[in-house]
Amino acid sequence: MIAALGAAERVLVVGIGGGGDVVGALAVAELAGLLGRPAIAGGLTWERRPIDPLPGPRRIGELRDAERILHEFAALAGPGTTGPGGFHFAESHVARHTGEPVLLVDPNGGPAGVAAGLGAAAHALGCDVVVLLDVGGDVLGHGDEAGLASPLADAVCLAAAPALAATGLTVLLAVFGAGCDGELDPGEVLERVGEVAVAGGLLGTWGPGRDELARLRAAVAQVPTEASAMALRCAGGETGTTEIRAGRRTVRLTPAGGLVFFLDPLVALRTAARCAALVAGAGSLEEANAILLARGISTELQYECSQPPP
Repeated sequence: MIAALGAAERVLVVGIGGGGDVVGALAVAELAGLLGRPAIAGGLTWERRPIDPLPGPRRIGELRDAERILHEFAALAGPGTTGPGGFHFAESHVARHTGEPVLLVDPNGGPAGVAAGLGAAAHALGCDVVVLLDVGGDVLGHGDEAGLASPLADAVCLAAAPALAATGLTVLLAVFGAGCDGELDPGEVLERVGEVAVAGGLLGTWGPGRDELARLRAAVAQVPTEASAMALRCAGGETGTTEIRAGRRTVRLTPAGGLVFFLDPLVALRTAARCAALVAGAGSLEEANAILLARGISTELQYECSQPPP
């Protein structure tokens, strides 16, 4: 893992869970910086319902004041980039904080669309390493975990890894903040990481130090996020339990929550990441959603569509 990042021309780190996962992506960007490699952060066009009342992710054509359209499924966001109704994406806030454009990826095209968008973005931005980062660890979900509630975005993005790797890019999977989204318990996340490790897919771990934490906390102060903030609390040594999502979820803060686990995405797909494997052939986000629902797996899109208009 360190070798791959250290040898990169430029690293693209994308938070694949939507919302504030882009702040988690900044953690790996910090590591790239420590290794002397430039990095650009990114995330999805899918905001939490309190930010964007419309269900599902926004399409690139719905963006306003994007810095640059890179592909049908990818664009660069600046501080002024907004969605329908004028809300700002978490990536827009990150762009304001860092002074650099931030990538937005539209997952509506399913795994193939994500792969095409990320591939085009990596080429346009001069990146040869792509890190798919999930905050919480539900990207490794089997589908039967009691707390699993938002596996769809992560699954679709991880399922894009084989096609992305086939273009010649180095693709890594990263899990930051084990259990910090209040879905899989930290112990369940570590079990899933262990499944990948037994198959030879654990590439390394890293945790932000004092200086990196200070910069990441400054970003959290500017970007609405809960799970990423919990990961930083773990990295700072906090333990115990706390609530997020307006009390709907309880997070157990542990030392493991402050670490980034780097994994081989292809090994993860054939071992722990069963939800992602299920949707590998889906032609769209809607089709991937239908596949998971047919297996009795609840999704964030199902939840959003079930909620009354605000």
